[in-house]
Amino acid sequence: MLSYFLKKIGYTLITLFGVITVIFFLFNVFAEPAQMMLGQNATQEQVQVINKKYGFDLPLSKQYVCYLNDLSPLSIHSRTPTDFTFYNNKVYGGIPFFKTKDFSLVFKFPYLRTSFQKSGKPVSQIIKDTFPNTVVLASISITIALVLGVILGIFGALYKDSWLDKLIQLVSIFGMSVPSFFSAIIFAWLFGFVFQSYTGLSMTGSLYELDDFGEGLQLRLDHIILPAIVLGIRPLAVVSQLMRNSLLEVLSLDYIRTAKAKGLSTFAIVYRHALKNALNPVVTAISGWFAGLLAGAVFVEFIFGWNGIGKELVDALNTSDLPVVMGIVVVIAFTFIMINILVDFVYVFLDPRIKLNTSIN
Repeated sequence: MLSYFLKKIGYTLITLFGVITVIFFLFNVFAEPAQMMLGQNATQEQVQVINKKYGFDLPLSKQYVCYLNDLSPLSIHSRTPTDFTFYNNKVYGGIPFFKTKDFSLVFKFPYLRTSFQKSGKPVSQIIKDTFPNTVVLASISITIALVLGVILGIFGALYKDSWLDKLIQLVSIFGMSVPSFFSAIIFAWLFGFVFQSYTGLSMTGSLYELDDFGEGLQLRLDHIILPAIVLGIRPLAVVSQLMRNSLLEVLSLDYIRTAKAKGLSTFAIVYRHALKNALNPVVTAISGWFAGLLAGAVFVEFIFGWNGIGKELVDALNTSDLPVVMGIVVVIAFTFIMINILVDFVYVFLDPRIKLNTSIN
């Protein structure tokens, strides 16, 4: 079992390394960062100053190594103040634990560098300010999708081919077919504008806003209702279909027929015997959708003005703020990988046979 998860961690590190490599060369080979930062009217002298400040004048291979060094928890830094890799505690943080005349070994959090546009604000701070809002939005959305999807899937399986089952399938197909950005526009217009006097909801707004006196922040839970529903529509449709089909398959197994022969009620059969085994494909879908929601909330957050990592990504792309774009993509990739590892533990809980098989292998 331990060797299995060590292999998984090894694979995830390789995957993360590949993502970081693609991101770096995508934004540094096919673009000129200094030119994008300053605009088309920048002079050659201004470009040279920016290249020197951010290390864009270095060979691409050295820039790549420096970027990996910044992201690594264990990094090597020059002790020469004029060198680009010089260790500055105020910039990198961390703890130097080994020093020589020429370099220092430092244990630190991954350094995502600083924003081009926001007065040199650290990218990690920008993500820290916005990522929790996206996690809250995605968590509520996936909770809505999981709870309602499982309930609808159970009813669809128990009343197979009835009008209720056909209605649930029709709604599911519609939910899977409609893009999130289109749903966001329709929901924002209908419930945040046309029927606003009845719903009391706003077209735009974030989790926290300044109070009426402008002196502090107040929690606005009503602002999360519309984006959470819109973001949860598609995973809800997928979960309901997966749950229906999986439960129908489990209900046809021999041990379920034995439970029926013993006279157990439908509720007892579904809750005690069938539900847990039918949840495996649902867990797979939810894990993928949750990670996808963190990345795919871009349009929904932008339309509803939700101050999350998706909206921050759009703003960074509009202003050519490459460090912010690269930092957000790396964080999303890392989150996606960690969720996949977590799902393996959930599988072991839902089906102990997986634990046995991995131990044998």
